[in-house]
Amino acid sequence: MTETVVLKLGGSVITDKSGECAIDHARLREIAAHLAARGAAALVLVHGAGSCGHPEARRYRIGDGLTGENVPGIYETHAAVSRLNAAVVGSLRDAGVEAIGIHPLDLGLAEGGRLVSFETRHIVEMTEHGIVPVLHGDVVMDRLQGSCIVSGDQLVTRLAVELSSRRVGLATDVPGVLQNGSVVPRIDRENVATLDIGGSGKTDVTGGMRGKIMELLELADAGIESHIFHVSKIDRFLDDTGHGGTTIGRDAP
Repeated sequence: MTETVVLKLGGSVITDKSGECAIDHARLREIAAHLAARGAAALVLVHGAGSCGHPEARRYRIGDGLTGENVPGIYETHAAVSRLNAAVVGSLRDAGVEAIGIHPLDLGLAEGGRLVSFETRHIVEMTEHGIVPVLHGDVVMDRLQGSCIVSGDQLVTRLAVELSSRRVGLATDVPGVLQNGSVVPRIDRENVATLDIGGSGKTDVTGGMRGKIMELLELADAGIESHIFHVSKIDRFLDDTGHGGTTIGRDAP
């Protein structure tokens, strides 16, 4: 069985996060062409919400749980991220990739903001038949607070573990994790506390770069390395020829 690659497209890569659901269709077409050229690999794609979902989630305070007054925010947030998902899937299919959108709201359950249930068996079946499942950050129901936001980064961690993937990449709008303008080549539990890592400068309800790193350190604890790199290096990541970005792994020996 071909090993599954889990690849995430950052929301800032495929949308303009300073606008509201401003989708970068040209960038999506470019990415789709690259992925279509490597159609042999088993691939699961995850994308962030960017400007399609973050503004709605913040406006309705979805991450704080349901109060009664903000219940309409579940629909509004999910509808926004679903529009972006449809655009991603459409670009992939136009390029010849057999892609299908998967919505976490339909199959995930959280408790205190963390997934406690998430069905992946059908995702495995899809990849074995050459289908590319495309998932996204989404609002999901939460047993403790009614609702929460599950980021694309949390999904990456969950999927990589359950699919036993050893190839996990996050394509972003920066060349890697930056410290004083330079890429940090490796991050682990030992050195993360020494890094000055901020959140996103735009509207982001999922923790920005710091939230991303903490998710990926959880993945490293499970023995799975992940890679953060500029979106222009997707080909190099898929070819395993060096992306010049940041690797997140276990503590160095």
